[in-house]
Amino acid sequence: MSAEIICVGTELLLGDILNTNAQFLAQQLANLGIPHYYQTVVGDNPARIKHAIQVALERTSTQDNSTQVLIFTGGLGPTPDDLTHETLADFFGVPLAEHQEIIEDITRKYAARGRKMSPSNRKQAILPQGAAVLPNPGGTAPGILWQPRPGVAILTFPGVPSEMQQMWQETAVPYLKTLGYGREIIYSQTLKFWGIAEAALAEKAAAFLNLPNPTVAPYASQGEVKLRVSAKATSPETAQQIIAPVARQLQEIGDLNYFGSDEETLASAVGKLLTAAGETLSVAESCTGGGLGQMLTDIPGSSRYFWGGVISYDNAVKISVLGVNPDDLSQFGAVSAIVAEQMAAGVRSRLGTTWGLSITGIAGPDGGTASKPVGLVYIGLAGADGKVQSFENHFGTGRDRALIRHISACTALDLLRRLLKAREQRGEEGCS
Repeated sequence: MSAEIICVGTELLLGDILNTNAQFLAQQLANLGIPHYYQTVVGDNPARIKHAIQVALERTSTQDNSTQVLIFTGGLGPTPDDLTHETLADFFGVPLAEHQEIIEDITRKYAARGRKMSPSNRKQAILPQGAAVLPNPGGTAPGILWQPRPGVAILTFPGVPSEMQQMWQETAVPYLKTLGYGREIIYSQTLKFWGIAEAALAEKAAAFLNLPNPTVAPYASQGEVKLRVSAKATSPETAQQIIAPVARQLQEIGDLNYFGSDEETLASAVGKLLTAAGETLSVAESCTGGGLGQMLTDIPGSSRYFWGGVISYDNAVKISVLGVNPDDLSQFGAVSAIVAEQMAAGVRSRLGTTWGLSITGIAGPDGGTASKPVGLVYIGLAGADGKVQSFENHFGTGRDRALIRHISACTALDLLRRLLKAREQRGEEGCS
């Protein structure tokens, strides 16, 4: 048993539309325990759609004799370039048949909106002969449930994500379960790490990367490294039991680089540590322009520990609001260790928080020099114990402005997280 997703639409190939349908379907197939090895995106062209079908079927024949599920999205509309159903009928050598009940359904939906159905909409009622209708409660383009030959099951959906998702949940999932799917599920837990390269983490976790169940796979995105641990089991609870011991060992391998799992972020991890210690935080930002504060306030309930921030983009704000020494600005520049320290101390003092965290740097693409290149970022950290620190970072000229700003904010959070976590592990009290 395996499934392949074939997304039809020239607009997908041109990049005009983000293919969220494939992501949703991939996640849903995992929930049903259906193996899924390939995805294809093809334009609105009958010959290329047929080729995609042929390749998918040939892949199945080389694997085993089980049922292959082909899931199509897109190409079900009323316009001439909506060709999915016609092409499927032609490929499998069956005629098309018009469904009067679909025409009546479309007519009712238009009437409910105070409109009259266009004659072109009749095209949506023409399906391959022998295919069952996959109803579309939210739109006018129905899909099909069809087994054109032994060992092949075809499901089609419109490209509109909301319609496709409703059709999947209400009709497709029960149908797939009648074919024997859904007895096992694939459940995953994602472990998240910051401050370690993907290759370095993969080396540390090498002994786990070839496990049969659960499987472990590393991947990275925007400075964050992840290990996805996936188990196949008869229930989520059983899968979690399979995953748990492996996840614990991987967390130990990651040590302080590990900061959380699944939906946890660096900001939420910092928030938990601050809450546990009864401490508060304020921030002063220059090059990140409020991005650090946004990450913190994205967490529900963050007002318990995050009191606010200052976006000191101009030096005048650094001087007048944060108390940065103008002579130091003149001598060392805004992007410097001493200015980062004064920004952190200033915001902590003025907002009355336990911790003050600051960022100043050159995000580019312009503004860099030989001595201060694009990607140079200083992070300042001030605590209630009077200690003020700064950290120099080089995030590289090859990265774009948005990524440098994102990594800067994440790194600032990670520095505070590591300090709080290490203190917690030592059993020390907070400094509030």
